[in-house]
Amino acid sequence: MPKPPLLTNAAPPRGFLFGVEIRDSRGVFSLEDSLLELERLCRTAGIDVVGKDMQRLHRVDSSTLIGSGKVRELQRWLEETGANLVVFDEELSPRHLRELEKALGEDIQLIDRTALILDIFSMHARTREGALQVELAQYEYRLPRLTRAWTHLARQAGGASGRGGTGGVGLRGPGETQLEIDRREISKKITRLTRELEQVRQQRSRYRNRRKRSGIPVVALVGYTNAGKSTLLNALTRSDVLVADQLFATLDPTTRRLHLPGGRTVLLTDTVGFIQKLPASLIAAFRATLEEITEADLLLHVVDASHPNAAEQMEAVHATLRSLETPDIPMVTVLNKSDLLGLPEFGWQPSALPDSLRISALSGDGLEALRVKLEDVLYRSLVPIRALIPYQEGRLLDILHTEGVVESIIHQNKGIRVFGRIPPGRLGEFRSYLLPID
Repeated sequence: MPKPPLLTNAAPPRGFLFGVEIRDSRGVFSLEDSLLELERLCRTAGIDVVGKDMQRLHRVDSSTLIGSGKVRELQRWLEETGANLVVFDEELSPRHLRELEKALGEDIQLIDRTALILDIFSMHARTREGALQVELAQYEYRLPRLTRAWTHLARQAGGASGRGGTGGVGLRGPGETQLEIDRREISKKITRLTRELEQVRQQRSRYRNRRKRSGIPVVALVGYTNAGKSTLLNALTRSDVLVADQLFATLDPTTRRLHLPGGRTVLLTDTVGFIQKLPASLIAAFRATLEEITEADLLLHVVDASHPNAAEQMEAVHATLRSLETPDIPMVTVLNKSDLLGLPEFGWQPSALPDSLRISALSGDGLEALRVKLEDVLYRSLVPIRALIPYQEGRLLDILHTEGVVESIIHQNKGIRVFGRIPPGRLGEFRSYLLPID
């Protein structure tokens, strides 16, 4: 995997943040709040933030994104703060990147939010699947931006670059030759990674099919990054999944068994947290992982109720779920860290969410009510059944006890008459013994 560019310096980079808001295309967050989040991302990546600025535009400058006047102002800020890195909150096109590098000089490194998130992902990918997904997203992001790495070679070519030079001779200089080689190699790597990830996707699909045949319901944890999903997974299942107070601490999907009050067992799956402006390349690369969400029986949306942008974070999660084209999956919303809502510094009040549950994954408050709620919602999805099960088919009775709900049992000479509910995927195994339901 290519090394994250932010981690190649001996000392932490001194970063200057720049936010841009385009008229009529505002995001979920305000410009100020988006910059605050960008600062948290920088801290996660080990960047020392020394300053920040912002600009509201009527339209994007086709050359430098922010216009020549603002570029000169940015140059002054860099000199005053001693920053050697500029982090843009908007994704920079290859042209924006190239022109800004020319204007700011070779000593200033330029990245955008997408590159920053990719760096953080590469730091936190701990499994082969996670590493493959991050590597693919990195290469797809960098491929159209390769020109910037070889401009010094193009200048050494004496004007006879791939554009034909000033005289139009059309000779290929060493810069373009190396660029073509680099593009070809990266294209090959993208093809290989895509093929390997397709194999991962097929393996996950086979695993999900086996899981469906088992009839065990799947509850997928979704939520904004750092909302407390891993803490909740640990609290509910008594696990020891990594928990850290930083963005994107968990990338790789984790599944644990959860026992509900009525005796039923479900699988609780945690996946990567969402964030506003989540790069499309990451969503595409993490397709195999995110399909765990689209195939779930129930979504458990974890909201950091103590965050001042909790409502905006919820909208960002819903927008990402829409982009994944998730089917009509039932959802339970929990307001995590609710023990902090009464403190003066937390002013957000979730009065518009009457059906949500207030919990604290850290203290355990509200978790028993959550287990009951999950069981109630999953119970409504069960299929009513009335059957006469032969004594030699005792395994079906085990399925009814472990995966469904038993309402009554009557032992008769020909077998066991049962009333209850079972997962729809298990109905076929009972079909030969079904009785009419009055």
